[in-house]
Amino acid sequence: MTEHRKGFDLAELLARRGAERYELHARHLNHQLPRMLHTIGFDKVYQRAEGAYFYDAEGNDYLDMLAGFGVMGLGRHHPVVRKALHDVLDAQLADLTRFDCQPLPGLLAEKLLAHTPHLERVYFGNSGTEAVEAALKFARYATGRPRILYCTHAFHGLTTGSLSVNGEPGFRDGFAPLLPDTAISMGDLAALERELVRGDVAAFVVEPVQGKGVHPTPPGFLRAAQELLHKYKALLIVDEVQTGLGRTGDFYAFQYEAGVEPDLVCVAKALSGGYVPVGATLGRDWIFKKVYSSMDRVLVHSASFGSNAQAMAAGLAVLSVLEDEHVVANARVTGELLRARLAALVDRYELLHAVRGRGLMIGIEFGRPESIKLRSRWTVLQAARKGLFAQMVVVPLMQRHRILTQVSGDHMEVIKLIPPLIIGEREVDRFMTAFEAVMDDAHGGGGLMWDFGKTLVKQAVANR
Repeated sequence: MTEHRKGFDLAELLARRGAERYELHARHLNHQLPRMLHTIGFDKVYQRAEGAYFYDAEGNDYLDMLAGFGVMGLGRHHPVVRKALHDVLDAQLADLTRFDCQPLPGLLAEKLLAHTPHLERVYFGNSGTEAVEAALKFARYATGRPRILYCTHAFHGLTTGSLSVNGEPGFRDGFAPLLPDTAISMGDLAALERELVRGDVAAFVVEPVQGKGVHPTPPGFLRAAQELLHKYKALLIVDEVQTGLGRTGDFYAFQYEAGVEPDLVCVAKALSGGYVPVGATLGRDWIFKKVYSSMDRVLVHSASFGSNAQAMAAGLAVLSVLEDEHVVANARVTGELLRARLAALVDRYELLHAVRGRGLMIGIEFGRPESIKLRSRWTVLQAARKGLFAQMVVVPLMQRHRILTQVSGDHMEVIKLIPPLIIGEREVDRFMTAFEAVMDDAHGGGGLMWDFGKTLVKQAVANR
């Protein structure tokens, strides 16, 4: 007897098998992810999310200070973005025919370019790394040169081209050979010019605020770098994948410095509204016209899902919300409030060494204490693995205070705060109350926190 097969029912599938989430990941996906989550106690089961909060089955709320590494700029499930996606699905557009020109990509490009009046054209892909890949290809073709310069500790993506300009050896190891590239220290104009005089540099790619460690470019660096690049007929690529669309209190982070006009700008993450992957590479007209120089080259760089209607609708809705709800101004004001309140604690806690960043992209750096008791514990952690103390702060913020944060990079004693841009004073108060409680515990020799440190040490030693 043939079993009757029902139609697909997503709600029924999740209800029946949702509890297997960690087992399914361990069996079929990256098996180290559930292992890591179990180790640090982040193996939660969230039932739903709204705005800057997650909720578990018991109704407990969790404050999101990570925003999906910056993807959830408007928080989760913003009603305007949701409606735009319902509308575009209901419209049943003749999407991705590949041989017509739909209106939504042109409209989104127009809106994005309004914020960069010195640029004229946009290429749409599906992610930040694709946006960077396009910029690298366009720069090399337009200049006829092979080499790209980037900063030490930079992060521009993990596909082969973007990996070539990734300043973290841990990501690059084992994936060579990569593209011709050279790293310089951020802010080192002399090093930049030494490379440019060789005449083979196509472009310099840089994050206005480096995600790893949250390091803004030094004052005046971008403008001076731009002048040097143009002097030697090379291009400036600014990676705004994480910093763009209001994250730092300006629409683009490079706008913090007057007179900076990049030749190519990469955006993604928050442009998606948290729903449909999208990346965009904005550039000068002459660069695009050189790459797409004839009808024979019309598809010389393209993406199967690039410019799809759902992504374009999400992007248009995001830009509308940013304007209508004054989100960029909120990021600037709330970020200044949060950063000022954190900075005021530096003199109070000897383990807290620095607070930096722009807007709602803030780095909290910890360092070696002066008191003998704390110093001995710090030394044990550092000997096992650099970055363990920052993890010791992240874990109780989640387990005791239901606040999601994470370290800013491997082997770094820095926590990066990149919450949804819609948070306000209420969320700042909640985070500060929790952070001070955790720091009081650490400085008071709190047994629970330092006992967890011992667990992390054992885990670090076992992983060697």
